[in-house]
Amino acid sequence: MKLLQNYLVVVLLFAVAITSAQQDALTKKIYTTKIISSEKAPNIDGKLDDAIWDMVDWGTDFVENEPDENTAPSQKTRFKILYDEKYLYVGLRAFDTEPDKIIKRLSRRDGFLGDRINVTIDSYHDLRTAFIFTVTAAGVKGDEIATDNGSNVDDSWNPIWYTKANIDDEGWTAEMKIPFSQLRFGDADEQVWGFNVARRIFRDNEMLLWDRVPVDAAGWVSEAGELHGLKNLKPQKQLEIQPFTVSQLETYEKEAGNPYRDGSDFKLNGGLDAKIGVTNDLTLDLTVNPDFGQVEADPAAIALDGFQIFFREQRPFFVENKNIFDYRFADNRDNVFYSRRIGRSPQGRPNTSSGEYADVPQNTTILGAAKFSGKTKNGWSIGVLESVTSREFAEIDNNGTTREEQVEPLTNYFVGRLQKDFNDRNTFVGGIFTATNRINLPDNLDYLRTAAYTGGVDLKHQWKNREYFIGGNVIFSHVKGSELAIEATQRSLTHLFQRVDAGHVEVDPTRTSLTGTGGKIEGGKQGGGNWGYEAGFLWRSPELELNDIGFQRQADDMKQYFNIRYNTLKPFGIFRRISAGFRQFTTYDFDGNYNRIQYQINGNANFKNNWWVDFGAAHKPRIYTNTILRGGPRWRFSRENFVFTFFGTDRSKKLSSRMGFVYSQAKQNNFSFLNIEAGITYQPTDALKISLEPQYSSNPSKTQYVTSNDVNFSPITYNGDNRYILGTIDNQTLSAAVRLNYTVNPNLSIQFYGEPFISRANFTDFKYVTNPTAENLYDRFYQYEDTEISYSNGTYLVDEDTDGNVDYDFRNPDFSFVQFRSNLVVRWEYIPGSELFLVWSQGITGFVDPLEHLFTGLENGILDQRPENIFLVKATYRFVL
Repeated sequence: MKLLQNYLVVVLLFAVAITSAQQDALTKKIYTTKIISSEKAPNIDGKLDDAIWDMVDWGTDFVENEPDENTAPSQKTRFKILYDEKYLYVGLRAFDTEPDKIIKRLSRRDGFLGDRINVTIDSYHDLRTAFIFTVTAAGVKGDEIATDNGSNVDDSWNPIWYTKANIDDEGWTAEMKIPFSQLRFGDADEQVWGFNVARRIFRDNEMLLWDRVPVDAAGWVSEAGELHGLKNLKPQKQLEIQPFTVSQLETYEKEAGNPYRDGSDFKLNGGLDAKIGVTNDLTLDLTVNPDFGQVEADPAAIALDGFQIFFREQRPFFVENKNIFDYRFADNRDNVFYSRRIGRSPQGRPNTSSGEYADVPQNTTILGAAKFSGKTKNGWSIGVLESVTSREFAEIDNNGTTREEQVEPLTNYFVGRLQKDFNDRNTFVGGIFTATNRINLPDNLDYLRTAAYTGGVDLKHQWKNREYFIGGNVIFSHVKGSELAIEATQRSLTHLFQRVDAGHVEVDPTRTSLTGTGGKIEGGKQGGGNWGYEAGFLWRSPELELNDIGFQRQADDMKQYFNIRYNTLKPFGIFRRISAGFRQFTTYDFDGNYNRIQYQINGNANFKNNWWVDFGAAHKPRIYTNTILRGGPRWRFSRENFVFTFFGTDRSKKLSSRMGFVYSQAKQNNFSFLNIEAGITYQPTDALKISLEPQYSSNPSKTQYVTSNDVNFSPITYNGDNRYILGTIDNQTLSAAVRLNYTVNPNLSIQFYGEPFISRANFTDFKYVTNPTAENLYDRFYQYEDTEISYSNGTYLVDEDTDGNVDYDFRNPDFSFVQFRSNLVVRWEYIPGSELFLVWSQGITGFVDPLEHLFTGLENGILDQRPENIFLVKATYRFVL
């Protein structure tokens, strides 16, 4: 009945939408440029004093976008555009009646700090995709690609272009020189491009636009003005080759007797990156033997629920243009393509005996990778990625005699993505296909799947000036392997076919493949007016498996959801903007079990002094899970309520801060969760920025899962009954990320990142599950009496019938995990596109006594240990041919 009521509300909202009056599209501004000869091109020094700029008129009449949309701005802004055969030239004038208050902070590329101007170019003129070129008052450049009408912005794109800025008595000026080879456009004799200019006055957090974008617009690329006058542009074929060399020295504490841990290792490596313009709108990127030693280390994390942890991609080759390959198909937590699978740590572990030592590679070597991407004049978006990773071997030493054991097979990864726009770019249809093939698996790795394939189709249709939409996607997966591999897949935490109370799945040890499906259908209102909403339904079948090249936590799930939100469009009182929303969802599994329902309210307020606050609360009256007992029966958690609040000060000030908390409490104190985090940023000079981000969490629970019998989650048995062991956990985590950025100039910077981390868990009051779905918490388990359980040498011994004989045992689950990671990176872009990196990375990982206090554990686990150090020098040189 509740589900029916929810959908009646959705139907009513759509009925209102369909009968509502259509908003008229705004008249777009037009700027007309002129061609010049290359001999008369302006000198890019940021001063706008070249006579050639007088050939064209100023683009003027900017309007305010933030905080008070469609009003007169506090300062005037204007621009000019010229072009020759190879370059587009942009001249910018930002007037300021108080030039001494211009904020000109230095940063690395894409820092986006201080006063700045963005130039947006939709050279495809597809009203969805744009190239964004940014210059700050300090002369720092930034560049991004916006897709999906601006909802996705990728700042990893680093084209070669030129810019300078200059501050004078009237404000500040800037000039840009953008090669046509870095843009993508069709072959029409006369081009029409989408175009806009945005200025951010940092001290007031004010944004101005040349062509108005209403604050309630469904996107901002489609609302841009137009650039005319581009005639007879000749396609500029792009060919860039970037070889690199890397030398690396690793030092660590010597381990007596271990020939592979003698105190230091040295490595010399080299490779090649290339970018080839196949056509004027399609590009081929290549990398051979890539090295990503300059990339910042992943933050530390612990997952008590057993699921894999998602880490963001930071490697440049895979980050650039990643939006093309994104295919988030359900509730945006899962993705058909997760590039971190390529070059992952080897999945095999060598079999060693006592006295043997093994040298295992930390990562799989990427032999080569290629990306083919772009958008054609006919509206086809294309993305193809192909990568091959090498076989990896562990070397095992036994008193000087060595042997090799394979720990990762030769593997080929393929991703293909297509999308086509129709109906005046209001309708989009696309698809994706991925393939993972592991070649010549040896017997010791036959638990890995030999092949995995996924495919999907997605659709989105928009109407009424893109205010309303309906869309969705459908995917399938097919994995193949040995009987051992597919049985392991069925028993994995993602699937758990061995669940004792599941009537719709069971483990079949003879299967050699699995095929599953997933998808989503969704519709709603995404722009126009104060209100927005969406409703939808998604599913993941029990057999769905994406983790060979995608990311997926759980299968066997169906979810209905509904969200509605309200946004103010104009400042009032002390507020710049306020938003509020309501969310509701229910989940089921494919056995028909009604597992969860949640109601949530949330809000956000931005104040006129540029302070802000986020807040919200949720009620979860029904919480069942199929995974907590790792193959055991469906488990019920007591109903839960949580609240959160975060607030922050003006980010434009030299000293800014934020702080917040999340607090959750379950009925009968089944569990609770408290997370407190803060951040403070201090910018004593324009060149130096220091930040500290401490975080503390406490997550006690009376029913934390402790153990099953083996890696396949087989339960402990006693007298024919299964024993799923739980315990009362006191889990506390403490970390503090420190960052220091010093920018000598826009091309030379020094960055430091360091983060100590400790997570400690102490278990008491062990128990086993009796009635997992009972309403009363204490009816769900039986807690051992003191006479039934004892502790000896790291193991708990259970004597249920108290006859003096041990019936079963389990290891002590207490832990205290400590880690420290840091990176010090000096980056010098000595000529455009060519860089030199000097890197010092430091790391400590280990375990300390769980009975120690958190700060004592950090001291003993970090300060009293010798760290591992990596010293790296990487040099690149980009040839533009």
